[in-house]
Amino acid sequence: MATDEGRSALSIAQHRFEATAEALGLDESLRGILRAVKRELVVHFPVEMDDGGFRVFTGFRVQHSVARGPAKGGLRYHPAMTLDDARALAMHMTWKAAVVDLPFGGAKGGVICDPRALSASELERLTRRFTTEISIIVGPDRDIPAPDLGTNPQVMAWIMDTLSMHAGFSVPASVTGKPISIGGSEGRFTAPGRGLTIVTVEAMRDRGLDPMGATVAVQGFGKVGSVSADLLTRAGMKVVAVSDSAGGIYRGDGLDLAALRALKEEGGRLADYGAADQLSNDELLTLEVDVLVPAALEGQVTAANADGVRARVIAEGANAPLTLEADTMLEDRGVLILPDILVNAGGVVVSYFEWVQDLQAYFWATGEVNSRLKEVMVRSYQHVSARAAQRDVTLRSAAYEIAVEKVAEATRVRGIYP
Repeated sequence: MATDEGRSALSIAQHRFEATAEALGLDESLRGILRAVKRELVVHFPVEMDDGGFRVFTGFRVQHSVARGPAKGGLRYHPAMTLDDARALAMHMTWKAAVVDLPFGGAKGGVICDPRALSASELERLTRRFTTEISIIVGPDRDIPAPDLGTNPQVMAWIMDTLSMHAGFSVPASVTGKPISIGGSEGRFTAPGRGLTIVTVEAMRDRGLDPMGATVAVQGFGKVGSVSADLLTRAGMKVVAVSDSAGGIYRGDGLDLAALRALKEEGGRLADYGAADQLSNDELLTLEVDVLVPAALEGQVTAANADGVRARVIAEGANAPLTLEADTMLEDRGVLILPDILVNAGGVVVSYFEWVQDLQAYFWATGEVNSRLKEVMVRSYQHVSARAAQRDVTLRSAAYEIAVEKVAEATRVRGIYP
């Protein structure tokens, strides 16, 4: 078996697609179209820094497919961001939107930078200039950005305002994940964690596993991980370990999540919490818990540490947290893996709701958003579970088959222009 060493995010994404295309019997011409990204824009742009000097940044926006609708995907501000990452994540977004049956294609983008090293004014100038550079391919009917690593509602507000200034009127549907005061949706912040919780509870009950009292370890205590931890606790589970980039903490009788959130909001790190044992991110992954939620970065569970993973269920809060080899090793051991393109689709589902609300200028209450999200996530899980049982494949394979089948059919029906 080939190892994961040296594989790029793009090669992994293409491997998953090729395996799915083979299982579906797609012809080579159609595979060629879906294997490649449709459009990519790379920009190099100067930004005035607070000291009066200028610094050139590199950014990109990649669109994988628009066969089912406008492209949709996040913008990532991260020093390790690469064009290949954007290509892989754009393809990932195409399948994610399709598996939950949204009328979107997939996109991704970002800027190579460390937002923590920039002042608020520098970050605003960078965002507005980057938005201007990519404005030729984004908009409410073409490509709708959203937050990702290193970006937040304020960044989305600057993007929306910049695009609106270019248009001469407000275009709130041009981005999602923005503040509620300018057209954002209720329930958007909690949506990724809420979607993960809904699918995890459904899947455990489906497999005869009782969620009540189940122990949980969450890697990553950011936008997805912290909300997932809170909602899994409300669902009756017990979160015994969490981590951030600096390390994690463990307490067998459960953690005080409210105290941990307050600590993070004050600028502290989880390691500063004194009422628990400290552990590394690697140690967290191998704890003896019922549910493991990797909600940090890609490629956290690999061939090197998969043997040590003792969780019965893995709910992928991050994109591609398991490498190809680790995925196979854990599936062979009977671990229930809830795939990322389904489990963490809650964010794009409520982004779709936000886009629809902006286009109609008619907004929904929190309860309606959460209710509609649950309906979509439960229905999507049931479709994936039924497909897996029918074809005797894993949930991941079933999710990819459903997604690729939908995009392939849309591409086939539309035909090739001219």
